[in-house]
Amino acid sequence: MRKIHVIGIGAGDPDQLTLQAVKALRSTDVFFILDKGEVKSDLVQLRRDILDAHIPQGSYRLVEARDPDRDRSAGGAAYSPAVGDWRSARADIYQRLIAEELGEDESGAFLVWGDPALYDSTLGILEEILERGAVAFTYEVVPGISSVSALVARHRTGLNRVAHPVQITTGRRLAEGFPEGVDDVVVMLDAHQTFRQYADEDIDIYWGAYIGTPDEILASGPIAETAPRIERLRAEARERKGWIMDTYLLRRHPRG
Repeated sequence: MRKIHVIGIGAGDPDQLTLQAVKALRSTDVFFILDKGEVKSDLVQLRRDILDAHIPQGSYRLVEARDPDRDRSAGGAAYSPAVGDWRSARADIYQRLIAEELGEDESGAFLVWGDPALYDSTLGILEEILERGAVAFTYEVVPGISSVSALVARHRTGLNRVAHPVQITTGRRLAEGFPEGVDDVVVMLDAHQTFRQYADEDIDIYWGAYIGTPDEILASGPIAETAPRIERLRAEARERKGWIMDTYLLRRHPRG
């Protein structure tokens, strides 16, 4: 039976891999990597750097495939179907890689940024492939250090405050309003800098981009003061690299 490792590799720093992740890397025969194109070629290189840091060269095979494009213009009711189509297109590629590149008695691995259980599609895609019944395999999940954990560690703050809940959401949902009953909100997948709409409120922001990599950028402070700086840093970084991955924590001050 083929075996698949879904390995959380952290936000980019090879030193942030867990011992469990390193053991999984060293027991893998074939690593599958999706190439997102020339603009994001450094994401592939970061994965190569992680492998080189923990596995003897020449002891594994690396198989690359082109990541399908996603319709990022879809909004409203069309958003979920667009994501579903993209995931199914990815499932077609994953299925082919597993069937054609992995022997019956071999183990393969997908290296997932951060933690596979947090805002990642790999687990759902593998379940879709198993439901199709065209190729059989077992899989295990190795948790990783998420960008959320790395963000608050770099800012030397906690994710939540005593007796207070914390919520993790997306920029798309934050644009609909600050979550009710929550004063600490982590925002991921925000291409539109939604935090700007809360500049008039008594909220601090802890922001980071390319966390865990040599390009890491951090900024923090009251939104009213920090938002313009983040906008500038973000624009400069995107112009320089052609892409950006960032995460931030919003912390609202006690009211009343």
